[in-house]
Amino acid sequence: MRRYFGRKLVVYGLTFVVAVTVDWMIPRFMPGDPVAGMVARANVSQPAAVEAMRQYYTNLFGFDQPLWRQYLNFWTALLHGDFGISIWVFPTPVSDVIMGAVPYTLGLMIPSVLLSWVIGNRLGAYAARRRLLDNTVLPVGYLLTAMPYMWLAVLLAWGLGVIAGVFPIAGGYSFSMQPNWSAEFLLDLLHHWALPFASLFLVALGGWAIGMRNMIIYELESDYSTYLAALGAPQRLIRRYAFRNAVLPQITGLALQLGVLVAGALVTEIVFSYPGLGSLILKAVQNQDFFLLQGTFMFIVLGVLAANFIIDIVYVVVDPRTRAGMAGAQA
Repeated sequence: MRRYFGRKLVVYGLTFVVAVTVDWMIPRFMPGDPVAGMVARANVSQPAAVEAMRQYYTNLFGFDQPLWRQYLNFWTALLHGDFGISIWVFPTPVSDVIMGAVPYTLGLMIPSVLLSWVIGNRLGAYAARRRLLDNTVLPVGYLLTAMPYMWLAVLLAWGLGVIAGVFPIAGGYSFSMQPNWSAEFLLDLLHHWALPFASLFLVALGGWAIGMRNMIIYELESDYSTYLAALGAPQRLIRRYAFRNAVLPQITGLALQLGVLVAGALVTEIVFSYPGLGSLILKAVQNQDFFLLQGTFMFIVLGVLAANFIIDIVYVVVDPRTRAGMAGAQA
């Protein structure tokens, strides 16, 4: 097992290095000059003052150094936990800006991913052996999983927000309120959270339900299920074994789809102006904030890699064949 996780850590380490390099390169291919934008927002008319401000910001952000030096400086700062200073909300550190948005994104992502996976797998398993439910789950699942996250978010905002007026369509909480731990604010927070959560949950739910339904049917028609039925094993036992085997590809699928789910969450946040990492990325692009864009992408990369590693550990725990293979390799 130690060798297995050692190889996994090497793979994740190489992936991290490549992701960090791409993360550093992307903002530098963006058009425009972030320093010029900062000087323009300062609204200074004297040419001498404009030039002095330009030189100050250029030196402060290290844009006067060669690219290879900027790349090494980026790695040095990253290893010290320093993401730099935000250009958009200068002089606030990028880490402070990100930490203000992280709770909203995690509060949206974790429940939608986990609940859609659990409920979708259960619905798919029930649909595989009940024709009436299958005739309902299958077409609805195909419809939901074919919907882009952004399109469903727009439909929910229009139908339940604009037309019905049941839910708000923008912000993480009412603009008239200040964040606190009162019941009134928490209910308002939940009210604004409902539509972004629903758009992520419904799209993911359809995919998991269809995947589990197909896997259960495959497992129930396999040789071991036929053999158990011939031995007189109860159907409940056969279905239990079928579910345990069918859920393993769904765990792998969760790891593979995690990046897609994160991308969907970011787009959904932009649609609802939800104050999470997706909105930060949009603001960083609009204001040419290199450091905020790098820091946000880096946090997402670290989160996805950590979640995939956790899923690898869960896979080893739930699949005894993996543990047996490790024991055989060590022997």
